[in-house]
Amino acid sequence: MNRIEHTSLSPTATLREALNALNNTGPNLTVFVVDGAGRLLGTVTDGDVRRALIAGRDLDSPVSGAMNSSPRHLVIGRAPERPLKALRQAGIRLLPEVDEEGTLLRVLDISGSQAILPVHALLMAGGRGSRLRPITDTLPKPLVPVHGRPIIEHILGLLGRFGVEDVSVSVNYLKEKVQDHLGDGSRFGARIDYLVEQEPLGTAGALRLLERPAHDVVLLMNGDLLTDVDLEGMFQLFTRSRAAMAVATTEHHVDLPYAVMDLEGDLVLGYREKPTVSFPCNAGIYLLRSEWRELVPEHGPFHATDLIQALLDRGERVVAFPIEGTWYDIGRYEDLERARPANAVDGTGRQAAQSGSTRPLSGT
Repeated sequence: MNRIEHTSLSPTATLREALNALNNTGPNLTVFVVDGAGRLLGTVTDGDVRRALIAGRDLDSPVSGAMNSSPRHLVIGRAPERPLKALRQAGIRLLPEVDEEGTLLRVLDISGSQAILPVHALLMAGGRGSRLRPITDTLPKPLVPVHGRPIIEHILGLLGRFGVEDVSVSVNYLKEKVQDHLGDGSRFGARIDYLVEQEPLGTAGALRLLERPAHDVVLLMNGDLLTDVDLEGMFQLFTRSRAAMAVATTEHHVDLPYAVMDLEGDLVLGYREKPTVSFPCNAGIYLLRSEWRELVPEHGPFHATDLIQALLDRGERVVAFPIEGTWYDIGRYEDLERARPANAVDGTGRQAAQSGSTRPLSGT
């Protein structure tokens, strides 16, 4: 999410001062009117000034009489009331963000963003990656390059497009390399902190290390995925269904080598010659209320599937969100090769073979 420098005026500033400020805002062409406590009162554009002058006001009139006193804005910690696509279609590019008291915190350029989701992401990046040896002998799996960038950079790009800025990364194996590469996350438009696993904690155990998430909803995600999952759609399903957890799923197809008989008792109704059957499978991406971290035991490994079962045992609602686009789990050489373009070079300097069909990573 791109933050922009912005100009603020008091409501007693004149239209002349507003014009001067607009003249210095560059391509943004919007100034923000705030009171003495910094609370957002309105916005002013050159069109607002022109309309005020046409209506008979002079350049020494207060800007409060020309401003838009009900601008679209975002309250920190909440999802936008309207999808960003609808705001862009309405001609809105700049979105001020305020706190619960209305204090202007920052101004966001939403022209390149798909959403602004109030979630805290936890990326699981501590695994050994044994099935990708010898690459992972010296390189942690999240830093294995695909399409010219480490896997985890693709994930951070995905999070950035959906406005997810607060990110925790769980590390263990070769943790210094992950930490040195990502740093504080500022060059990726994120705020990154690290949760160090003293022992392997499984795919959900690091939740117990997440002491103070920035939001009430946590996005738990494996750190070796390449996907263009619609996180906004998943978040909408999660909130609309009032679920304890949402699980992203991907279709896995199995080609049966034999004809399948359709029976009613011992009566043959028909048959299907070598059919393909599909199953919705766990894609390693989850949304959950942060309060459910209390279900993670204090010691030993704990997996996301354990958490799903614990919620089901409590009678809680768990919903599935099917991924309609790209999804690769980079856990084995054959998976890595499918995700890479032809003539790619892996972390050992060896050319990666191309097998199967590769779907484009939309925007990743």
